[in-house]
Amino acid sequence: MNRKQQAAKQAAEAHRINIQRSLQHRLEVAKSQGDEKLIRQLEAEINYFN
Repeated sequence: MNRKQQAAKQAAEAHRINIQRSLQHRLEVAKSQGDEKLIRQLEAEINYFN
């Protein structure tokens, strides 16, 4: 794997991790607000990325 491919792979992984962190934070906020519809939606999105 050349440097460009490795850099792209690392960037994609960092992006995926950031999305998961953001979704997890949004889920915690939705739970604290008792927003059941948003909780279900965010849980589905988290499952999609796993």
